[in-house]
Amino acid sequence: MAHITSIGASKFTTLDYVANTANNANSTAADLHALFVSNSSTILGTETATDETKESAVKHVGNIREFPSLGTPANIVNVPVYGQAASSQVAGQSDAPTLEFTLNYVPADHAGLDVLRKSATRLCFRVRIADADITTDANGVLLADNADKFADFYFFGTVASFEISPSLSDSLQATIAVTIEGDFNGPFALVADSSTSTYALPA
Repeated sequence: MAHITSIGASKFTTLDYVANTANNANSTAADLHALFVSNSSTILGTETATDETKESAVKHVGNIREFPSLGTPANIVNVPVYGQAASSQVAGQSDAPTLEFTLNYVPADHAGLDVLRKSATRLCFRVRIADADITTDANGVLLADNADKFADFYFFGTVASFEISPSLSDSLQATIAVTIEGDFNGPFALVADSSTSTYALPA
């Protein structure tokens, strides 16, 4: 089982994305996984074989300095009730959060993000939360086998802004804001038994 099962820091959390024009914001775990992985082989219990091969279109955002909170914030509405000493509360439609990622900016690595902002390209993002190092390919995109522990969250959106912050006392930084279309999906991970590996929510 590869879901995170203990308390730990998420210092190996990463962000990947792939261009996506299909209207599949309510996709299943397998559909979302397939956007980033070109094959998912059978694992025969040894838990040593790599179980993911990166799709060629997947891009990795390196040198992330700070991640935003993931999830949908509450929108609580107070409702007066006649004859009741205190009002009641109901859950209204939640507003999508603003996601801002702060990067240690490397122009050669991050220039593509501003190109995506200018073109308003629809993307599927994957945030992989992990507290230990996970297998990566030559381009730094995270792969995994069923011995790794991680939690994948997906969302659809676009790069809305790209701001560079020069500094005389710290590393050169950039901040990107990402719009969200629909809700978050996850946490998903590889769940293995003695002969196979599937990609699913925690049991």
